[in-house]
Amino acid sequence: MSKTVVVTGCTKGIGLAVAKAFASAGYQVAGCARNLTELAALKQELHQLNPMGIHTLLPCDVSDTPQLKLFITQVNQVYQSVQVLVNNAGAFLPGSLITEAEGVLENLLQTNVTSAYHVTRGILPNMLKNKSGHVFNICSIASLQAYDAGASYTISKFALLGFSKQLRHETKGSGIKVTALMLGATLTNSWAGVDLPVARFIKPEDVAQTILGVCELSNHADVEEIVIRPQLGDI
Repeated sequence: MSKTVVVTGCTKGIGLAVAKAFASAGYQVAGCARNLTELAALKQELHQLNPMGIHTLLPCDVSDTPQLKLFITQVNQVYQSVQVLVNNAGAFLPGSLITEAEGVLENLLQTNVTSAYHVTRGILPNMLKNKSGHVFNICSIASLQAYDAGASYTISKFALLGFSKQLRHETKGSGIKVTALMLGATLTNSWAGVDLPVARFIKPEDVAQTILGVCELSNHADVEEIVIRPQLGDI
């Protein structure tokens, strides 16, 4: 039986790299993103990488909880089992606590934390029933330390790491693994327009291969947290 991975924010950056890496490894991919054109193009590419898999790519704004719950319902209708969930979708808005616009905190919490909470609650019963599954939460170096212009983004990423720890605590002994990835600057759209060489960034493909590699470990090992920084250091 084909394995299935669920990836939020699957058409760009880390999510795109994860979707392609898992399809190449024989997984079926269920994913969501906002852009219909990009979803259609990715679906074609995934079918080329894994022609035998059923790939379900659906439009969804993860900051809209009703849309997110509809996505989860559709995924659970298509797949009898889900082996891997990658809570990747997120947003970055720079600023300081005193001067950032009203509503930024609520927006980033909804996109970066609440979305992962709802997707996990929707997929986890499937994993618990099968006594197997792996949840990956794409956190950040900002989950570990404050930094200039971090503001509400840092708050949201600290919260996502806290969510990961609580989820791990509650699922211990159930056969479910939970891994939080604390990533430094990764070459995604968040850095668009920044005048820095590619060598200053982590490649999304390296993150994807890390996730895939962790999935291939035996049931005896649980990689709880991973820190990946650019080889030349943080930006």
